[in-house]
Amino acid sequence: MTQLEVRFHYGATPGEKQMRGLDTVSDVYGIRRVSLDQKERTIRVEFDASRLNEPVVAALLRRAGIDVREKVTSS
Repeated sequence: MTQLEVRFHYGATPGEKQMRGLDTVSDVYGIRRVSLDQKERTIRVEFDASRLNEPVVAALLRRAGIDVREKVTSS
């Protein structure tokens, strides 16, 4: 198992419906943890890279209703 972490900026602040959608993302096999940083407007997802990749994680977030924007790159 290869653990990776990806962070995305998001646009619209997630509401109740989107937060419930994140529960379904957390239930996906290979997703370890999902957390929001409202101050920086980012969402962080820890996942198993042997099962998922970053585009799939972004698609899962979008399907949950999260307004995913660009990936946060480390500097």
